[in-house]
Amino acid sequence: MIKTLYVNFALKKSKALANGTAPLYLRFTIDSARIEFTTRRYVNPSVWSGTAQKMKGTHTEAREFNQYLKTIEQRCFDAYRELLELKMPVNVKTLKDKLFGLEEQEEVRTIIPIFKEHNRKVKALLGKEYAPGTLERYKTSLSHTEDFLKWQYKVDDMDIQKIDHQFFSNYYFYLRTERNCSNNTTVKYLKNFKKIIRICIANGWLNKDPFAAYKAKLTEVIPEFLNSEELATLTDKHFEIERVSQVRDIFVFSCYTGLAYADVKKLDRSEVIIGVDGEQWIMTSRQKTETASRIPLLPVALSIMKRYADHPSCKRDGKLLPVLSNQKMNAYLKEIGNLCGITKAFTYHTARHTFATTVTLANGVPIESVSKMLGHTNIKTTQHYAKILDIKVGEDMRMLRNKLAGTFAGKPESKV
Repeated sequence: MIKTLYVNFALKKSKALANGTAPLYLRFTIDSARIEFTTRRYVNPSVWSGTAQKMKGTHTEAREFNQYLKTIEQRCFDAYRELLELKMPVNVKTLKDKLFGLEEQEEVRTIIPIFKEHNRKVKALLGKEYAPGTLERYKTSLSHTEDFLKWQYKVDDMDIQKIDHQFFSNYYFYLRTERNCSNNTTVKYLKNFKKIIRICIANGWLNKDPFAAYKAKLTEVIPEFLNSEELATLTDKHFEIERVSQVRDIFVFSCYTGLAYADVKKLDRSEVIIGVDGEQWIMTSRQKTETASRIPLLPVALSIMKRYADHPSCKRDGKLLPVLSNQKMNAYLKEIGNLCGITKAFTYHTARHTFATTVTLANGVPIESVSKMLGHTNIKTTQHYAKILDIKVGEDMRMLRNKLAGTFAGKPESKV
């Protein structure tokens, strides 16, 4: 007995994404039994016609989308016909098995599901291998990738085999123009995307690296830091509001220890120990790189630490300082800068730059020691600070000037 096959497509509005598109499923029915599975395509409900079983419109995107659906539909009928010709049982299960057998011969892997799976794993490893900020950057990168595919190619996803050198050139252009990203931010987003490509290569889904010929270079950025006068003004300023004074103190603490916001916030009292010189040191590890930071405490930092020894939240949580959220700290710092007459805009991370430049390198601390205290994994990162220290260059040249003056003192002037 010949059984009738019905094939149609169903839009799953209940599974709609944040961008408004919903997944389209293939459904076929034989003898009142039916089965469905994803087509790997998404479409906005407003342009989908359930009656006509196609995307509305005559533009290129609609034509290509509808042609893809026709191809799937034809494969269903071809698989159904083969089952009949081979005199095999014809039901939804055997048809699905036959159809998937055809699909496996030319499996299509697309970039968005791979990217989402990567982000899911990053989220699962928060606090173990990744920081929350890393996850947010990857989520933003995924969002930019989805928007770029719509902007450049008018699709919701793309076969990884179609990603080539031109793709990256277009992506770079999109981020720089449509998203108005700086060069360095653009390069970082492309670097995030490149990691997904490396996953594809490692799994054997791509035979070559489409990124290989693409070269992007970070632009050197001069970090903002406070000079000695600004730091002294900030340190000595009296504030009537306790919360403002507290934020200033914690910021100054980082100026004299080089610790980043995340490292100060997690700093426990137990991480202050007696060092090899008999003085108090901070012995901690950087949250960003998990590298060790060993920092001898300078008098200003010691004074601030003692000031908050009996603070209720510090005693309760065992923390060294009562650190607010990064957002609140930066908001207060903007107000503090205005009250101190400091015209340059600065954030909490400026304290780390100030330690590297004004507090240490400018005062003759060897760059190797500064690098170790900052917890840098590569001394080249620390050398970046040395390049911007005009004051240090001026001091070195003053010494040379004095030396040369002594060398030539008393010698007669040369005649031309």
